[in-house]
Amino acid sequence: MKIAILDDYQNVALGLADWDSLGAQVDVFDKAFGDEAATVAALADYEVVVAMRERTPFPASTLRQLPQLRLLVTTGPVNAAIDVDAARQLGITVCGTGYFSYPTVELTWGLILSATRLIPQQVASVRNGGWQVGLGTSLNGATLGVLGLGRLGSRVAEIGRAFGMETIAWSQNLKPEEAQAKGAAYVSRDELFARSDVLSIHVVLSERTRGLVGERELRLMKPTAILVNTSRGPVIDETALLDALHEKRIAGAALDVFDHEPLPADHPLRSVHNAVVTPHIGYVSRDLYEIFYRDAVEDIAAWAAGSPRRTVT
Repeated sequence: MKIAILDDYQNVALGLADWDSLGAQVDVFDKAFGDEAATVAALADYEVVVAMRERTPFPASTLRQLPQLRLLVTTGPVNAAIDVDAARQLGITVCGTGYFSYPTVELTWGLILSATRLIPQQVASVRNGGWQVGLGTSLNGATLGVLGLGRLGSRVAEIGRAFGMETIAWSQNLKPEEAQAKGAAYVSRDELFARSDVLSIHVVLSERTRGLVGERELRLMKPTAILVNTSRGPVIDETALLDALHEKRIAGAALDVFDHEPLPADHPLRSVHNAVVTPHIGYVSRDLYEIFYRDAVEDIAAWAAGSPRRTVT
């Protein structure tokens, strides 16, 4: 059996689970393939593929070109980048792993504090022989807007209240009584953008949410506001955001997700001075990776024994 572990950017997969127990050839790919042709060429001979979240897409067109593939394991319980129906039709089993969301909540607050207290700029100044630069902004008494008050958003709101922030929320299906039960005030969509000092996005990417934050919404925001996104890049109109940052119509943005990942080396967001940018590390924590890879080994062993577990439907 030949197993491919994909997108292991930090080369940690082999040390976090007992891959030797499978008695198989296990190969690690530590860089993104770039396009479908490269994906197909690299994986043509593999019977089992372990995908890290949505880093490598597996649409029907890719799956049809991988005739040796029999098991596709995704880290996490679901993966929007895999065409599960096509896999089923082709006789490919798709399995998932365990998952927990608190690392993304924690990173969200790391980004908020970095942006409001100018932490990257202060660190750079000290490293370059300087001292204090600029004035940060306190959170106590400020308004936290949460776009999407689900599992992640409600945790972010809870921490915001601990900082002494007023918490408001809106999403397309959110009801006022649900927001109140989660400790947030329900507001209209426009009010969310107009009142928020910090606006944090926590919605699933779909056709309804793609481009949900565009030029109109950004123009509603305060010039002192910070926009935070640890959800998915395309929820924000990237061109409109770049314009707002360059024109200083908002104070800044803190982003962990982007339209194209890995972010191209020449992408303008890499050099915008009022944006804190991290490389999609919301879920990148040792304890979660241990769950991912240990469960992946269990999935492969169970499938090889004829009893697949954690199948994705």
